[in-house]
Amino acid sequence: MTKGRKYLLTHIIATALDDRWAWADRGNCQGQAELFYNDEHDLKRVRRRKERAAKALCEHCPVIVECRQYAMNARELYGVWGGLTEMERHKLAGRLRSG
Repeated sequence: MTKGRKYLLTHIIATALDDRWAWADRGNCQGQAELFYNDEHDLKRVRRRKERAAKALCEHCPVIVECRQYAMNARELYGVWGGLTEMERHKLAGRLRSG
């Protein structure tokens, strides 16, 4: 994981300091950061396993709607957000993944 992604992940998932992120403090993802982003060196099977585990946490998350809405509005390119993988979000948005 790159330093930039690690910082972003910590900012978003760990502790939301800003009202825009207040919903993230209530997410089931708290303390599970490693499941929500893939490292560029992860094997495909490892990526899929992590995505399945992340989506399972999202399934009963109290902020799944807010999380998904944020990811779609912000055009998040990476990670599982609101129960959707990178590819699922790109398909819903009607665009091709470019990253």
